[in-house]
Amino acid sequence: MSVAFTREEDLEATAADLVDRPISPHPNHVTPEGLALIEAELASARAAYAKAQMQGSIEADRTAMARATRDLRYWSARRASAQLLETTPDGRVRFGGSVTIEREDGRTQTWRILGEDEADPAKGSVSHVSPLARALMGKRVGDEATVAGQAVEIVAVD
Repeated sequence: MSVAFTREEDLEATAADLVDRPISPHPNHVTPEGLALIEAELASARAAYAKAQMQGSIEADRTAMARATRDLRYWSARRASAQLLETTPDGRVRFGGSVTIEREDGRTQTWRILGEDEADPAKGSVSHVSPLARALMGKRVGDEATVAGQAVEIVAVD
């Protein structure tokens, strides 16, 4: 057998041994939109798994099967642990709500506090377990908090 074939097979085997996606030790709080996102990802993972199985021999594309299996395990676990939280506004920073802060330099930022799988800081949302969210939870307009070593004031809560 050629050394080239052995190396290719070794690389394929290594690629197929994908490390599982880490599961957070924190409660898996989700909004209704977050639960829908998890269910969509789970359906996508199931479809990818079925497609990988139907493409013939598992040995033909071990990487696709490994990726599909890994994603299916992750999203199944996230769906099983999801805790739907629907809160009502009460004037305090809460899960599922938005908060606007004003920093010492005058900049204002608005963040929505969501579940870990639905948070996207680039789009203005953070996870409920993030340091920012933990510093602000339960506070009201006019309260101060320390975020990243700086004092911030809460100027709006939705």
